[in-house]
Amino acid sequence: MAGSRLPRQLFLQGVAAVFMFAFASLYTQIPGLYGPEGILPARRTLRPQGKGRWQQLWETPTLLWEAPLLGLDTTQGLELLSLLGTLLAMGALLLRPLRHLVTYLLLWLAYLSVCQVGQVFLYFQWDSLLLETGFLALLVAPLRQTRHHKQGGQAGASPHEDLPFWLVRWLLFRLMFASGVVKLTSRCPAWWGLTALTYHYETQCLPTPAAWFAHHLPVWLHKLSVVVTFLIEIAVPPLFFAPIRRLRLTAFYSQVLLQVLIILTGNYNFFNLLTLVLTTSLLDDRHLAAEPGNARRKKTRPSGLKSMLAALSLLLELTIYGLLAYGTVHCFGLEVDWEQYTVHSRTTFTFHQFSQWLKTVTLPTMWLGAASLTWELLTALWRWTQVRGLLQKLFTGVQLSVFGVVVVVLFMISLVPYSYVEPSTHSRLWTTTHRLFGSVEHLQLANSYGLFRRMTGLGGRPEVVLQGSYDGHHWTEIEFMYKPGNVSWMPPVVTPHQPRLDWQMWFAALGPHTHSPWFTSLVLRLLQGKEPVIRLIQNDLAKYPFYKQPPTYIKAQLYKYWFSQPGEQGKWWRRQWVEEFFPSVTLGDPKLDGLLRQFGFQDKSPPRARSSNTLTQALQWVREQLSSLEGPTVLWGLLATVGAIKVIQALLGPRSLRPFPPAQGEKHKPAPKKDSAAKESGAKAAPSSDSSSNSSRNSRRKK
Repeated sequence: MAGSRLPRQLFLQGVAAVFMFAFASLYTQIPGLYGPEGILPARRTLRPQGKGRWQQLWETPTLLWEAPLLGLDTTQGLELLSLLGTLLAMGALLLRPLRHLVTYLLLWLAYLSVCQVGQVFLYFQWDSLLLETGFLALLVAPLRQTRHHKQGGQAGASPHEDLPFWLVRWLLFRLMFASGVVKLTSRCPAWWGLTALTYHYETQCLPTPAAWFAHHLPVWLHKLSVVVTFLIEIAVPPLFFAPIRRLRLTAFYSQVLLQVLIILTGNYNFFNLLTLVLTTSLLDDRHLAAEPGNARRKKTRPSGLKSMLAALSLLLELTIYGLLAYGTVHCFGLEVDWEQYTVHSRTTFTFHQFSQWLKTVTLPTMWLGAASLTWELLTALWRWTQVRGLLQKLFTGVQLSVFGVVVVVLFMISLVPYSYVEPSTHSRLWTTTHRLFGSVEHLQLANSYGLFRRMTGLGGRPEVVLQGSYDGHHWTEIEFMYKPGNVSWMPPVVTPHQPRLDWQMWFAALGPHTHSPWFTSLVLRLLQGKEPVIRLIQNDLAKYPFYKQPPTYIKAQLYKYWFSQPGEQGKWWRRQWVEEFFPSVTLGDPKLDGLLRQFGFQDKSPPRARSSNTLTQALQWVREQLSSLEGPTVLWGLLATVGAIKVIQALLGPRSLRPFPPAQGEKHKPAPKKDSAAKESGAKAAPSSDSSSNSSRNSRRKK
């Protein structure tokens, strides 16, 4: 896509912001999740297997192998990486010189490192998506910062710069198309019956207060919303590669609409923000930095050929809109009831018909991607032919060759996880493609996606409620900060923070506790009264009922939750007891010891003594300063800090760029001439502050 300088900068800033949120959110939870007294101590995951250093690093790629060289254990190494990642991402968000390939390489390596020891608490699709996006960001980031001019020109622009950014668009396509397709290939009755959203708002992991209101919308509107979701996720994504700019912008705004609605009704941490960052690949400089005054000044009467092409483009655009509308009405039997002002909808195709359609279109979508990439490669090659100077042409030619090969290889690798949506297509891919993917699969350079595959909680939202007791007769519920518990508590807003224990509690409720081994470790830590784990449940220790003395007994009950009905004052939820989820246990209980032994949590080796040096003391001091703050508070504080600095930069920026007035009696120097690179890019040289004659000469040259 031509003219993507501003979208690339917006993308790099967005990736930096998401990395900042991800690292900071994880940092607040490290002691309780991965510390020596945490639920899943990180030190259990990094045990040398007697392999060579480089083989060990390749098989488990994490910088935490080198933590002992700094006198740190695995948990302290995690904290150091998270802090450095937060600061580095914040720097890239605020300072353009830091939006460099090396910066994003370090961010990607740091997050890949923490994911290697994150275990079940970092097994989310958005963590994989962030790793894949972060790797693309290091390819998009410039090798060196170049000077940009007012009119969007770029001095020293390299021909290859748009190639890696095309992979961002391809990733967005894979994410959205697969997310729409899996809803139907899963055979989920709620998606096929278009009733999924009548359950979704109250059964999602962490609903917002707006979800309560959305849940009580009319059923016909819920069903119509499902139809629109299928339209946006399945039918619209091919328009990402449309040659007509307005079609791409229409696709962009449809994706933004979907993501904003999800953000308003659910706490999905940084996932939707990251998806919005990916949508920048659909934009161009003209859309982001439109200057109506200049557009009017440069507007000329179009030639006959241009008028004919514009008319054909408009005709094609209207045809595509018409086909989308007709296909939606036909596939979902849309009928308007003018008497009741409702829209009736139903699925008019069968699973077999959809499967046949998917077999028909999956391979062509790959060819569509290949054709779009080929166009980008040819465009980059044509730009390379316009480069002047032998040395410059040689240098840019090497860059184009390297980045071209990398982009083509990454595209081929991505075809393997993308083909998972249709098994027969997966088996038809080249053997070389499978080998390439298998060799780098552990680096998560390309991943499969498919969100909300099946709608859970059709008979009520399952929820695990922990209870503690001192005598085994009188039980007190242990309330979490974020997940539903007390029926009178309003659902919180915690985006972009992800309370990872609360999320896993939601998954644990979907099956027996034996399917979630970490739950047994959680029970053990609460019986032991470990403060880091308690802070995952209630950061304000005064609100935790057993802080002064750990409970003697702990058990867990399974409830079904539903949103309250309008008019029920003081209640957000209704609930009904279902069954016992985890039996009553105490320390030394044979049942508890048997489960711990079964899941490998009986680590009898004494914890290694932590070394004390300047770095460990600094990490401990930072932890003490931030331990009293909840995760959302830390992230919102970072966001406010970035916003304040941005405002100050905006206020001081023009003054810092304004030239100093000349000394008394000193003449102004003439404006410098344009350099050759500026001429090649069509950039306009900025006139000096009071040189009206130079300005008029430049104006005459342009005419």
